[in-house]
Amino acid sequence: MTDPRRAVLSAAERAANAGELFGRASAALRRRVPFHSAVWTAADPETGLITAPMLVENLGSGDGCYAYWESELLEENVLPFRELARAAVPAAGLRAATGGLPARSARFRRLLLGQGVHDELRAVLRTGGRPWGLVSLFRTSEALRATDGSHSTDAPHATEAFRPDEIALLADLSGPLAARLREFARPPEAAPRTDAPAPGLILFDPSGEAMSVNDEARQHLALLPDGPSFPSPLGLKLPIWVIGTAFQARAVAEGRDHSGNARVRIRTTEGRWLVCHASCLTGPGGRPGPVALVVEPATPADLAVLVADAYGLTSRELQITQLVARGMTTAEIAATLFISPHTVRDHLKTVFTKARVSSRGELVARLFTDHYWPALPQAAPG
Repeated sequence: MTDPRRAVLSAAERAANAGELFGRASAALRRRVPFHSAVWTAADPETGLITAPMLVENLGSGDGCYAYWESELLEENVLPFRELARAAVPAAGLRAATGGLPARSARFRRLLLGQGVHDELRAVLRTGGRPWGLVSLFRTSEALRATDGSHSTDAPHATEAFRPDEIALLADLSGPLAARLREFARPPEAAPRTDAPAPGLILFDPSGEAMSVNDEARQHLALLPDGPSFPSPLGLKLPIWVIGTAFQARAVAEGRDHSGNARVRIRTTEGRWLVCHASCLTGPGGRPGPVALVVEPATPADLAVLVADAYGLTSRELQITQLVARGMTTAEIAATLFISPHTVRDHLKTVFTKARVSSRGELVARLFTDHYWPALPQAAPG
């Protein structure tokens, strides 16, 4: 019996980058699981927030994209990605999850119903317990298909929800697609070194409108990759990844998300990494104030975590790798971490396999190029 995943995974293997992976996987999956429109986006593996790249297919105006992520983070919804990321099965259909009553979800009532959506199938692409991507597939009404000319004989009927086998297929694809996405987060063989601007600052008023920005933020924003972006009163367009981080800060302040984490890493067009982190300030009388969003170059600590995530290293493996990069011998590493030399060697064998290298020199060159080195933090013993 043919593995229904094979065509999708084969398409993903041919992709040269994350954006191309989304396009190829979406086209291949549509033949197995018919859908009318879709959103594919990378996620920061540490926080699960959206980051570049993002592929939006057949969803009309950009305003819908803004409202979709605003609803995702700031309204009471069924199947929010933050919960799906921790679920035993990382994919679910909206109608199946609500017993055929999708209007239980604010996202459906306020946005999807008016766009003719009949059902939504969403998934978190995760591996090693980390989310690397988010997917939403939409089936719309027959009337809408007839209007926009996208009807085809193999499309599902308007009354057909995503079936259990279709949901299971996307769930089965979660791990392999996440592993492929993780590969694209790895550092390049050589990264150009440029002088980065100082931290940038953007202020959003309590309604979510950008109200102030400094020149450094403008410089950082100019280096972000193409993707959904939205005009602001400041005369510049703000990418959805930046806006989403501001939404998350409000969600944390309002008690909708208890992670306390509104930060995301975004890769620039130069191949470097920026970090956006935001917090909700307090106004007069304790009322909600503006959201302050800082965008700045990723710190060495950020990059060390990114290296570990991208190569699937455990915290201990990352510690040993950092000590190797400092020129320590096996005996010195063992003494520093209070473990045996044999354990160090076992860890190094695993690290070599994950990084696809065969020597310490290759390991340092692969993981700690100019993009990451020399300012990595000291590895704590124990």
